[in-house]
Amino acid sequence: MLNFSYLSHKSYTTLGALLRRMGNRKRNRNVNKFAQRKRDKKEQEKNPQAKPEGDTRKHYEDIVRENATFEEYYKGQKVCPEEEWPAFMKALKENLPTAFRITGSKCEADALMNIVKSEYFSELLNVKLKTEGEEEVEIKPMNLPWYPNGLAWQLRLSRTDIRRSEPLYKLHNFLVAETAAGGVSRQEAVSMIPPVVLDVQPHHKVLDMCAAPGSKTAQLIEFLHADEDKMPTGFVMANDVDNSRCYMLVHQAKRLNSPCIVITNHDSAVMPNIQVTDPKNPESTVPLKFDRILCDVPCSGDATLRKNPDIWLKWSTGNGNNLHGIQYRVLKRGCELLALGGRLVYSTCSFNPVENEAVIHRMLAEAGGSIALVDVRASLTGLKSHPGMTHWRPASKDMVFYDKYEDVPEKWQTVVRPQMFPPNPEDLDKFHLDRCIRILPHHQDTGGFFVAVLEKSAPLPWEKDRETEQPQEKERKEGKPPAKRRRMGGYREDPFVFFKGDDEDVFPSIKEFYDLSAEFDSKCLLTRCHVGKKKNIYLVSPVVRDVVRRNEDSIKIINTGVKTFVRCDNKNMTCAFRLSQEGLASVAPFIGLRRRVRILKEDLVLVLQNDNPSSPPDLKLFSEHAQAQLKDLATGSCILQYQDPESSLHLTLVGWRGVHSLRAYTATPDTVHYLRLLGADFSKYDVNKFKKASDVPEGDADATETSEAMEVTATEEAPSETGEANGSDKL
Repeated sequence: MLNFSYLSHKSYTTLGALLRRMGNRKRNRNVNKFAQRKRDKKEQEKNPQAKPEGDTRKHYEDIVRENATFEEYYKGQKVCPEEEWPAFMKALKENLPTAFRITGSKCEADALMNIVKSEYFSELLNVKLKTEGEEEVEIKPMNLPWYPNGLAWQLRLSRTDIRRSEPLYKLHNFLVAETAAGGVSRQEAVSMIPPVVLDVQPHHKVLDMCAAPGSKTAQLIEFLHADEDKMPTGFVMANDVDNSRCYMLVHQAKRLNSPCIVITNHDSAVMPNIQVTDPKNPESTVPLKFDRILCDVPCSGDATLRKNPDIWLKWSTGNGNNLHGIQYRVLKRGCELLALGGRLVYSTCSFNPVENEAVIHRMLAEAGGSIALVDVRASLTGLKSHPGMTHWRPASKDMVFYDKYEDVPEKWQTVVRPQMFPPNPEDLDKFHLDRCIRILPHHQDTGGFFVAVLEKSAPLPWEKDRETEQPQEKERKEGKPPAKRRRMGGYREDPFVFFKGDDEDVFPSIKEFYDLSAEFDSKCLLTRCHVGKKKNIYLVSPVVRDVVRRNEDSIKIINTGVKTFVRCDNKNMTCAFRLSQEGLASVAPFIGLRRRVRILKEDLVLVLQNDNPSSPPDLKLFSEHAQAQLKDLATGSCILQYQDPESSLHLTLVGWRGVHSLRAYTATPDTVHYLRLLGADFSKYDVNKFKKASDVPEGDADATETSEAMEVTATEEAPSETGEANGSDKL
């Protein structure tokens, strides 16, 4: 019987169908997950020490971080030199450091980086924390030298450390607030590597095959928007097999406000061909080949032991063996969808060569020279790593190692497969497996990771004459029995209804009011309803529009587009739609001068600090410079522009010109972000949780964390549409 007791988060999603069949499917369908979650939350509030029903997990601090089978297996595989083994095991048993990267536009990222160094890192220089052995250690922020532009950092601290030091508490609050605003992304250091070596450019068509929860997808979007002066001609398609986890991708995408992302829900091993308009004949379509593909496959996750210590309790050799097949199928489909000259990155958070080099070797052997491994270590300056393994021994669950498939007993031959074995010594030079990258936790105090970079120079042997066929057709022609397809569940998504052109019922008033230029393509606007009032209008890039229109019947599209216009029925407006901060960066280049207000720093600080929609600042409070521009500006939505005369910092916000007032339309996290960049006071939003925590008895630490979580949730909520859309002079 197969053992799936221990799998990483991605493994659960890939094998979800099998797990459901093993349980009572009828009973599971009748459970209201949201209602159950609400009941569990109420029960937790009544009894903080109690666990949700059926939760038998141990607290991380109670887990004994040892597993004899794990040590025997990886010592036998020689995943690290023998002299490094003690350091390898010691690092695995320690908690993982905190890592984050600065995101956003270049000018904002530079300004935020200066703030981090001057206001937060400088306070840490004199902070010393005691270790378990009562030894005092310094907290030294470490820049990750291999990350572009020096925007990624790592600090060795834990939740307990944060509660002991006010400077650490301040840094923690900063990271939480800026994560909500999209200025910071918290992500494990080694997890940042695959998007870096994928080398995404603004014109690339990019596919992220197993994207949830979305931290790597966010990086891909950031690299796609490297040229801030214009919209990318490429796009990112972020796919995941698990419907519920696709909404994590939506959350990540909303933080980055890109019109160039499509989120899909499909089994990546049988991803359909994506059709796009034939540039030679607009009436027909051709299959799209992606320039860049990220293949961060489901894996056993044993390289994440530092952040997931419960793996120590469940690890077995069967985990990697069971996943080899699905990993290969996802990689194979990725190679089929890759364009000639394109690059694919295969990665896992596993140490197991059966999940890593064995999968790569199998793909290279079947590809017949059409794809090859690329050595990218020179581009990762300062990153310590080991080359890929060229020899390993698959093992059965009873911990017997095998040098060749012929030695495998019949009872294990369905688990240990011939494709899992290494290449013959005489064939090593054909595959160059040493070009793979293995990162071990003791190298630079990180988690473990495996990365392989492949480039395609010719069509795969089986795709030369069959590029237009879908995976199902190929199997039928090869005489294979039809594989069972995963039934895609989840919610029924609202339709994607694109504008037909400038004659769309609501567009003429929008175009006139905002003085949109002739270059603006109204066909790239969409709503999510066929009938009724259009509430929100979203913007996508032209290539995304083509992808959605051509493929919405063949693949489940969860989300696309960035909110650009929001209905705001107001008697003082000639246009029924206001601008949305989310889509402002994309639409601003097309908006005419008459809806723009260039304001001074003091004016911007005034509107940001007075964010109560019931009492916005009166026009008389603004500088003469601002009043002169506002005098003849018609009531309604406008753009507020600020340029710092002493730096490259420039900010663009959505404003509202009332009859006698001016306000900014920004959510609370964005308000804090902009005030921080301006060096202004944002203390009313910044709760000193360190002082609050010091007043709480040590035994009530859980209550403090609950309070923190509630505050973070509250700050992430944007102003309600009802509150924004009503009122006249108050706006």
